Amino acid sequence: MQMNEKTMVADTLTGINGELVRFGEMIAQTENQELKQTLKQFRNTCEQSQEELYKLAREKSYYVPAAKATQTEIDHVKSLFTSNTL
Repeated sequence: MQMNEKTMVADTLTGINGELVRFGEMIAQTENQELKQTLKQFRNTCEQSQEELYKLAREKSYYVPAAKATQTEIDHVKSLFTSNTL
């Protein structure tokens, strides 16, 4: 089976997103400041790659984002964080 470009972009984005989660976990768990800085640099590079692939996916209509939140929805979420409801 031959993979098409859309599948390859989607698979790569999924992999990068997983790596970003793992970098965040590692950064939070290390006490070594030099290692923490190195992991942050890796995460930043990873985020740049993710952004470039995301733009490609949008340009080629491989990815269609969800509809933007309404102001009412935004206000509701904000209120959850400011009213001790969580």
